[in-house]
Amino acid sequence: MWLEGWGNLPGHLVVISGPSGSGKSTLVRRILERTEIAATLSVSATTREPRPGEQEGINYFFVSLEEFEAIKARGELFESAEFAGHCYGTPIEPVVELLRKGGCAILEIEVQGALQVREHAPSALFLFVDVPRFWELEKRLRHRGTESDQSIHRRLVRARWERDHAHCYDVVLINDDLEQSVEKLVDLLVQHGCGAKKSDA
Repeated sequence: MWLEGWGNLPGHLVVISGPSGSGKSTLVRRILERTEIAATLSVSATTREPRPGEQEGINYFFVSLEEFEAIKARGELFESAEFAGHCYGTPIEPVVELLRKGGCAILEIEVQGALQVREHAPSALFLFVDVPRFWELEKRLRHRGTESDQSIHRRLVRARWERDHAHCYDVVLINDDLEQSVEKLVDLLVQHGCGAKKSDA
């Protein structure tokens, strides 16, 4: 089974988590645009419906609950988690293929899934993105204008649990200033082996 020997693969694995509103998705998008970084964001499978602008195979692999459960039963998911009534999971094959080629794979996943990955890949780099003060999460979520009061409440309850597990990560990055956070994350990834070769820049 590949999970038993994944550490022998030449690539590098990075796991990034954080509560809704922490800005982790924005950070990931920004670092992937940087020429200093050579990394690929893993595409997760989900049972939720696509949001406006999301594309199959780019943002997510959109599957039915039955399809998701079948994939999971076949052992084809690196990790899986449930949030807001929907299932999420990381397909194993694309991640392993990238690591086998010496690439850097970034998993932007829920804490629940990250803890599973930690069991299989303890030497991966685990990063938790957070805000300086809890109330800022609600402020950011309301600023989005895409969440109902019920959804915001559910996400904030979940955020309490997620922040209680921040100590399970190697680095906690406080996203107070976006530009500074981007620079810190770029430095961390370069140190972890996810920097672009000079010939790639």
